[in-house]
Amino acid sequence: MTVALETPSTGAHTTVSGLLSDTYRQLTQVCPALTVSVADPVSGFTRKSLSGAELTKDQNALEAFLSAEDSRIRERYDHVPRRDVAASRALHDYAWSVGLLMSGVWYLTGRVPRVRPEDVRIVLSSGTFEITPGPDLACLPQDAAGALPGVLTVPHEEALRAELRVAVADHMEPLLTAIAPYVRRGPRALWGLVTDDLVSGIWYLGRMLGREPDSVRAATALLPSAVAPFPGGADFRHLTGGDGRQHPTRTRMGCCLYYTIRPAEACATCPRTCDAERLRRIES
Repeated sequence: MTVALETPSTGAHTTVSGLLSDTYRQLTQVCPALTVSVADPVSGFTRKSLSGAELTKDQNALEAFLSAEDSRIRERYDHVPRRDVAASRALHDYAWSVGLLMSGVWYLTGRVPRVRPEDVRIVLSSGTFEITPGPDLACLPQDAAGALPGVLTVPHEEALRAELRVAVADHMEPLLTAIAPYVRRGPRALWGLVTDDLVSGIWYLGRMLGREPDSVRAATALLPSAVAPFPGGADFRHLTGGDGRQHPTRTRMGCCLYYTIRPAEACATCPRTCDAERLRRIES
């Protein structure tokens, strides 16, 4: 992996959570689409919200989460979604946001945090997320963060990428099990959606930093092919524009069902969006 920014020093931080607080704030500053606030590890959450853990254990909490997404779709798009569409959109937003909280830290700093479901909360009224930085982090041996209590050092870059894949999979697996009856899709399609959101989060961060080619390489190194439970790799390809420039694209494996809300505006990486339309959007 090529680190996108200079890795921040541990500075005066004496805990992993303190170090991660700064990194999460840096991440949200460069990613305007990542609607996450960082909660004080001491005071915790103050706003009415549901934790990721509650979504996996309490059916009423999960249904409130999905109902809130249904209401936002109705309000934002003047469209009444099918139940599975609201569930798919809610899952997509969660997987993209929480995945980027882990992959974004990895991309910016070369460190991998473990985000537990209880560390994440969703504010139902707005759909925004809150994160309480946890105590678990993995890094390479030469990283100064390795001196902090509880940090796991791994021997090389591929081991660090494996830590990221496991961290994302461990977080998402309980939610996929809980939400599957609402989404009405099987495990491969659900993990395909998680794969897409993991890759697209890194890709988006690279674009925001003006480092798109670097982020494409990083996402490809993370998922060069299928690595269980992720059913496929990043699988980027390039389109040639009218000026001869090469533009990266990929095709999603798991659908977020946005096309059912706005049929003429399917996602740029949707199988329904042809290459000519992808280029038109890129070059317009």
